[in-house]
Amino acid sequence: MTLLTEFRQEHLVRVQTEMRSFLRQQTTDELLLESMLYSIDAGGKRLRPLLLLATIAGFGKKITQGAYQTAAALEMIHTYSLIHDDLPAMDNDELRRGLPTNHMKFGAGIATLAGDGLLTEAFHLLSRAELTSELRLLLLQNLAKASGTVGMVAGQAADIQGEGKQLTLPEMAYVHQRKTGALFTFAITAGGLLANQDESVIALLQTLAEHLGLAFQIRDDLLDVTATKDQLGKNVGHDVALNKSTYPALLGIEKSHQLLATELAATNACITKLQAISLIKPDLLMMLTEELTLEVQA
Repeated sequence: MTLLTEFRQEHLVRVQTEMRSFLRQQTTDELLLESMLYSIDAGGKRLRPLLLLATIAGFGKKITQGAYQTAAALEMIHTYSLIHDDLPAMDNDELRRGLPTNHMKFGAGIATLAGDGLLTEAFHLLSRAELTSELRLLLLQNLAKASGTVGMVAGQAADIQGEGKQLTLPEMAYVHQRKTGALFTFAITAGGLLANQDESVIALLQTLAEHLGLAFQIRDDLLDVTATKDQLGKNVGHDVALNKSTYPALLGIEKSHQLLATELAATNACITKLQAISLIKPDLLMMLTEELTLEVQA
């Protein structure tokens, strides 16, 4: 069993428990709760909370209850975004993580409200996290920025407006730095803040996260054209069907692989710099970047 597998098994179950227990405590409508838990329980790699927790562990710090609560809030926001992305008014997808999408099972109305509920309760949970009031407020502000109208939502809006157009490389980077990269940035920088790192380290963590977020999006675009439905647990070729600008469409598959390699190399260069200025042990973060590469090659 690898270090990363052990870390996942030990810590992600705590994130899952935190999400489920909080939603059960705070939700009075049974159908709404069932819909929210349906998407929460569908699983996935939990990459964003994993990055947050792995960053804390990399600095040799204890993962506290407040850290688990922060990671759970982050995953709730990511899950809400997937529910809304799949809706008929957005990507109109029928499969997510090998299961019918939320609106296919519960209808578009309840699915929309389930996403709304997860978004709202994520901030409720973080507002009650076992952290100092100063750190809790900073994380709330950062998460709102990352998930809101200068972050993920702004990226989603730009993505919709880009349908049917061929965006330039800088325009695509603008979309994906917000739609995908913003939550990656929150995850890794929040890990640094929870590990009590100084501003210079946080700034380097932000740069690392930006490169990793872009790498993840390139990987996602590549898998949409090279993987199978069984491999991904969702429909493939969806970006082409929606006439979206993607890296393979703009650059071709070979050059997209090259750009992915460039972004992963930049990510690892940031990790090397972190080692030079702090006590970080990069094993988990390095394994996560390697995992991205292996998935695309598979």
